[in-house]
Amino acid sequence: MIISSLIKNTDCILGMKNLEDNSIDLILTDPPYNLGLFMNNRQTNLKKMRENSFYAAGWDNLTNENWLKHMDCFFSEAQRVLKKGGAMLMFMSILKVESLIKLSEKYRFYYKTTGIWHKKNPMPRNINLHFVNSNECWIYLINNKKTGVFNNEKMELDFIETAITPKSEKKYGTHPTQKPIALLEHFIKLLSNPNDLVLDPFLGSGSTAVACKRLNRNFIGFDLNKDYCELAIKRVEND
Repeated sequence: MIISSLIKNTDCILGMKNLEDNSIDLILTDPPYNLGLFMNNRQTNLKKMRENSFYAAGWDNLTNENWLKHMDCFFSEAQRVLKKGGAMLMFMSILKVESLIKLSEKYRFYYKTTGIWHKKNPMPRNINLHFVNSNECWIYLINNKKTGVFNNEKMELDFIETAITPKSEKKYGTHPTQKPIALLEHFIKLLSNPNDLVLDPFLGSGSTAVACKRLNRNFIGFDLNKDYCELAIKRVEND
């Protein structure tokens, strides 16, 4: 049974500053990859490809230096609110993984591994021009310990394969980087226990919140975009 839940329209750093120290069991999130300038320099119209709150808020179009400053603040707050031994799992572009591992070590996170989410049915963009992008990375970290909760019933590989988000999960609205609930459920089951408190500081359309509700985890989520917060609340209430 869900004991507490909160979805709030706010900046992730401001939202996290209002959380108590050592109060979160798991952080599961999909922050902006900040590929705007990189794509623009390659003459790729990222805004057309990804009309999302991060671009509108400037997150996806920062210089790398400014993005790292933002992420430094995020890691500082994440380390404070996450319990010792709590896990943080973040989705991220492979281009940014090394930078985030360095930041995590600065704030006493123990780096466990970088894994792959393979999409079984990726969007077939420009199939005659280049390889179709079917993979995204995730980074698995433990706060100030080497081990934490790991509820495996078999050998777990650093590779998970699912379909992309189905239409049934978009009936109340869509988000351009929306992750499928099955993917998030996989990590929530492994890295937390029933009644634990899960935080998603970049909530988007609320898939993490829906997965938490289904698995009897408490959840907190923040997003800058009011429309996405309303979408997340609607999805949770109607699931």
